[in-house]
Amino acid sequence: MEQRAWIATRKGLFEMRRDRGRWAVERVHFLGEPVSMVLPPQASGRMLAALNLGHFGVKVHASDDAGASWHELPAPAYPPQPEGEPVAGVAWKLQQIWSLEAAGGTIWAGTLPGGLFRSVDGAESWQLIEPLWMQPGRAEWFGGGYDVPGIHSICPHPTRASEVLVGISCGGAWVTRDDGASWQLQADGMHAAYMPPDQAENPNTQDPHRIVRCAAQPDVLWCQHHNGIWRSTDNAVSWREVTNVPLANFGFAVAVHPAQADTAWFVPGVADQQRVPVDGALVVNRTRDGGQTFETLRTGLPHENCYDLVYRHGLAVDETGHRLLMGSTTGGLWASDDGGDRWSTVAPHLPPIYSVRFG
Repeated sequence: MEQRAWIATRKGLFEMRRDRGRWAVERVHFLGEPVSMVLPPQASGRMLAALNLGHFGVKVHASDDAGASWHELPAPAYPPQPEGEPVAGVAWKLQQIWSLEAAGGTIWAGTLPGGLFRSVDGAESWQLIEPLWMQPGRAEWFGGGYDVPGIHSICPHPTRASEVLVGISCGGAWVTRDDGASWQLQADGMHAAYMPPDQAENPNTQDPHRIVRCAAQPDVLWCQHHNGIWRSTDNAVSWREVTNVPLANFGFAVAVHPAQADTAWFVPGVADQQRVPVDGALVVNRTRDGGQTFETLRTGLPHENCYDLVYRHGLAVDETGHRLLMGSTTGGLWASDDGGDRWSTVAPHLPPIYSVRFG
């Protein structure tokens, strides 16, 4: 059965096609240009690509024919910054679109410097979610890897259209249940070892590297945090640390099985400054019992002299829960058809990979 995937990289958007059990590059869009995020084709046929062109700014391109043709749309824009505004030290200027998600006719965009935008017209126009942007606690947020805070995870609730959770580095996890009109900080239970001891439990300065929600059991969320792995079974009201992770509990990526909430995948690495695989061997950790035990999956992955880092959006699982794709900052792309038991190299020399999305 044919399947497609989209790989956003530093030098273009690679459209992958799987046929007769093999993945191959079908087309390359925006060759040579950094594509920070892609939204795969929706039911309407529309897909989006977010480009970060540095001096020329952030651009948004849309396609209504699965990538055969593209046209530019307005990028999200911040309003003029008032003098003396309370968000000290952060300019009201779009630096990057870090996340794109769609649900119920709404497209959400998470950005650097930590703003959330919404579009209800297919990205023809954008609205800044001001109640989140103007949260008084935002003054405590700071960058995790970037100089400014950023929204990297957007988790719409699959059955409640007005409910969305976002993950912020470094600003914790925030939830709205009224379509963005009000927000609650819900990172209780997380721990930030990089903060002074008396601030380590502060939910407003946590660094969740990535948060994902189980589609079939939406009250279950997994978080790969800067200081470990956390899981929530009560829709982010509370978080429990998973402590028996093999090799390392540091990493950026996490994927959850769409139907089995106890099954999740992680890519461990060496913290903090090194950020490479443990002992130069790329592996994937998988749990199938909610984090009580893990298997370390190695078959088909580089076993030595490997220094690939997998970014937050570099690991994806398809709607069956069996097929995975994983892309690295060194341009390696790997696929598994059996839940991670065995991996095969799809492409060893792509540009650095920012995001992997199934079509």
